[in-house]
Amino acid sequence: MTAKNAFYAQSGGVTAVINASACGVIETARLHSVRLGKVYAGRNGIIGALTEDLIDTSRESDEAIAALRYTPSGAFGSCRYKLKSLEANKREYERLIEVFKAHEIGYFFYNGGGDSADTCYKISQLSETMGYPVQAIHVPKTVDNDLPITDCCPGFGSVAKYIATSTLEASFDVRSMAKTSTKIFVLEVMGRHAGWIAAAGGLVEDHGIPVMILFPEIELDQERFLAAVKQKVEQHGYCTIVVSEGAKYPDGRFLAEQGTRDAFGHAQLGGAAPVVANMIKDATGYKFHWAVADYLQRAARHLASKTDVEQAYAMGRAAVQFALEGHNAIMPTIKRVSQDPYRWEVGEAPLSEVANVEKFMPRDFISEDGFGITPVCKEYLIPLIQGEDYPPFEKGLPKYVTLKNVAVEKRLPAFEI
Repeated sequence: MTAKNAFYAQSGGVTAVINASACGVIETARLHSVRLGKVYAGRNGIIGALTEDLIDTSRESDEAIAALRYTPSGAFGSCRYKLKSLEANKREYERLIEVFKAHEIGYFFYNGGGDSADTCYKISQLSETMGYPVQAIHVPKTVDNDLPITDCCPGFGSVAKYIATSTLEASFDVRSMAKTSTKIFVLEVMGRHAGWIAAAGGLVEDHGIPVMILFPEIELDQERFLAAVKQKVEQHGYCTIVVSEGAKYPDGRFLAEQGTRDAFGHAQLGGAAPVVANMIKDATGYKFHWAVADYLQRAARHLASKTDVEQAYAMGRAAVQFALEGHNAIMPTIKRVSQDPYRWEVGEAPLSEVANVEKFMPRDFISEDGFGITPVCKEYLIPLIQGEDYPPFEKGLPKYVTLKNVAVEKRLPAFEI
């Protein structure tokens, strides 16, 4: 039997550990070269497939691929590009089949979040809808932790560790200055509809930090919020607020909405922190500082969670194993089988139940007043940020790998997207 080649690509916002999943895919594929030939990576996600811009990962040494485990961001480039339905854009699917045929691709691994799962699900249907056999496996990734069925998402544990650490350190700073200067620190974190990342900031409460959280799941009651902030400052001398970018007013408007849209049609967000900081200043007169974690939170490989790195690699490895077992249209998942001690195993979920489905914070993870997290939430979060997995350092800086990313020779006419 002739070995089929595989297509692998990264999609959506990248993470500190998405390359660990790439490492898992490529290293596992190399162990099964009799059945699985070369792994071609799409340059800039699914766009690489449509434009026949493929990268030959076989041109990379084993050492370079292994170094992906310690390197943040997307080694092959990512994208925000969502395939339309077959009815809406048959041309794209016909092009994908042309590219897959031209390069003998029979396996499709797409590493991303909810929108990426939708793309992967559509690809998995090519055999049925267009007569081309391809096994499509989604490799989960999202700092937002909002994919359903899986206990957690690779990328989340590390961003949660970064946010919890940053909240703790910044709060120590504010505490030092509160008597005569800054009394309020506001940290804005990612999370459009789900407050998982913001929740991680709540872990500092166990260190004696007066912290408040604004979740997307809880409408902002401005009067109650400001009263609670004032109470904490009077009691502790200062207060730290962690606000999700998706925090909303009661009328449904985002605090941070800019009036623009991203490539997926989502409202472009950014600016909740200054809104909250000035809201407090106007009501109380307290001096403030604010920060937006932005790319820092998802790129901080130097502070990655060991649990997260191991799970990211395992999801890449499991995707290849599932494909070789004949599976299609599924996503490997993380199943928590024990809380204390924390243990997990690989499961699976059908893409029909994953694509375009968001997992929100359960109400019992959020405190009754809506501004904090509960003990059950802490029990969920703490194992995910456990352990350190430092990259190698050289001359005081992390030693990250940059791949050669040698292009595969094109065999088809150019394609405009």
